[in-house]
Amino acid sequence: MQLARRDTPEVTIIASGDLRLSANQTCWPEQEKVELAVAQAIRSSGYDVVRGHPVDANTGHGFIDSQKYGREVFQGIHPESPIVVVFAAWQYSHHVLSGLMVHKGPILTVANWSGTWPGLVGMLNMNGSLAKAGVPYTTLWSENFADEHFNTCLSRWLAGKNVVQDDSHVIPVARMSLPGYARVLGNRIARQIKDSMPIMGVFDEGCMGMYNAIIPDHLLNQVGMFKERLSQSALYYETLQVTDEEAASCLTWVQERGMSFAFGTDEATELTEAQVLQQCKMYIAALRIADDFGCDTIGIQYQQGLKDLLPASDLAEGLLNSTERPPVSSRDGSRELYAGRALVHFNEVDECAGLDGYITAVLWQSLGYPSENTLHDVRWGERYDGKFVWTFQISGAAPPAHFVGGYSGTMSERQPPMYFRLGGGTVKGVCKPGQIIWSRIYVEDGRLKADLGRGEAIALPDEETERRWQSTTHQWPIMHAVLEGTSRQQLMARHKANHIQVVYVPDEGGARQALLAKAATLEQLGIESFICGRGWQ
Repeated sequence: MQLARRDTPEVTIIASGDLRLSANQTCWPEQEKVELAVAQAIRSSGYDVVRGHPVDANTGHGFIDSQKYGREVFQGIHPESPIVVVFAAWQYSHHVLSGLMVHKGPILTVANWSGTWPGLVGMLNMNGSLAKAGVPYTTLWSENFADEHFNTCLSRWLAGKNVVQDDSHVIPVARMSLPGYARVLGNRIARQIKDSMPIMGVFDEGCMGMYNAIIPDHLLNQVGMFKERLSQSALYYETLQVTDEEAASCLTWVQERGMSFAFGTDEATELTEAQVLQQCKMYIAALRIADDFGCDTIGIQYQQGLKDLLPASDLAEGLLNSTERPPVSSRDGSRELYAGRALVHFNEVDECAGLDGYITAVLWQSLGYPSENTLHDVRWGERYDGKFVWTFQISGAAPPAHFVGGYSGTMSERQPPMYFRLGGGTVKGVCKPGQIIWSRIYVEDGRLKADLGRGEAIALPDEETERRWQSTTHQWPIMHAVLEGTSRQQLMARHKANHIQVVYVPDEGGARQALLAKAATLEQLGIESFICGRGWQ
């Protein structure tokens, strides 16, 4: 493709990428293939297309890999040019978000329907960031960019017409007549949260360009929660203060309960016991720092900063989100920290997930339900046996209680070297079948909002599970999810985040009760809420 010039009115394609060279180089071939398909679809609709930035022969990829470079790119794009942001890989939204915020032309985000790197997750992160920033955008996705729906919607967008997405599954909670038990419980939980003034510990804000994952203080404070800004350098220092004996005791505890580790000897490519012991030290350090500052929920930035100093934080995160976990004593040894309960951890310092996770834990404890909950990436999905089955995955934060067999069904495998040079083990398992409530808190129109609905985690044959694992990231946990009354198209068109929160409920009756109680709680906290699908009926 030729490069864009200031005086060209053509449609401009850009590609936001990772910060890490290894990730950009690995993902570039797929990105290039998808860009060519999108460009062909645009040309087939009768429009010219140019690329807003070159492929760099020295780096071996054509991604915008920093906010600095993104600024340079946008200075060379006509301010009113229609822009198509193409996603075939995970990306850091802030590399291009500043340019998109000031751009005057129409914006379209497009992703390939694939779980490989994945572009879908990158696009949903960008969509949530644009929504928070108040930037209008249209979004589309496709398996091959040749289907009728994609091309019809693309043609409308290119012609300057609105692309209307189906939101008939959405009901504003404010327009519903909630049952008495839900209103009473929601009011009580909201009052309990506000009276307790919970503290959210944030280990360095703003991970991987996730602008959508940062809640402005004034909005969080209105809910009754307050931030304690912590430093990952402090977590690194505290990790180094934990004794070898404490780390070994932690590892022995999980192994005695059946958790297995795919140990090898090559530090560069395999999981080693030394890496896992460092992760155990991080787990202990995180609890002690949280106790020091009175935190009720914490988030570790995870993929930046610490990746150059320590193994990945997955094991620490999964243990923190568990009510049954290795005991950790206070510094003076006088008490067990957070005994009998999880210290809710939100992966990648996604504060929206942290607020949601904390509210859910408090409400579920009141209902007498297991309170372990976690975020997942909205990774991908395909139809199976007549149903569309989502593949939800997250690297960190998933608790063993969510897996078939609990700890005995939990395996730890090394994180991919292209992301984590120093390794570290994941918390991997197949999520158990059962009723779930899904949700997402997000920022839009300067307000906190939330979508929530019912769903079911289902069991798939082992060979199908393995196929999906091999099509995504096989080192990470997996949930096979069917959402009640919300189609693939509806979720993709509306969801404003790369993450989705999930929690189990005991049965269908309990699911309806919990869904309505959570909706009432969110409304009482001043979070404008929407129930998606038929699960409330």
